[in-house]
Amino acid sequence: MTETVRVRVVLLFGDQAQIKADASDAEEPVFYPAAPIAEAVGVPVKELAGMRLLADVDEREELTNWRLP
Repeated sequence: MTETVRVRVVLLFGDQAQIKADASDAEEPVFYPAAPIAEAVGVPVKELAGMRLLADVDEREELTNWRLP
């Protein structure tokens, strides 16, 4: 079963996006490739920083299915 969480793109570092989940049990921010996230939500990579998004947490505790809230 997947869980949907709200996340924030904290910053961009090279081709990576630093992601922080808006959840009380969220750990440190993690990095994900920025291009697939930007493509999924329909914005240029350079516009990701500061965006709030929704993502699903899969069985491996990884974020997938990026989308706008």
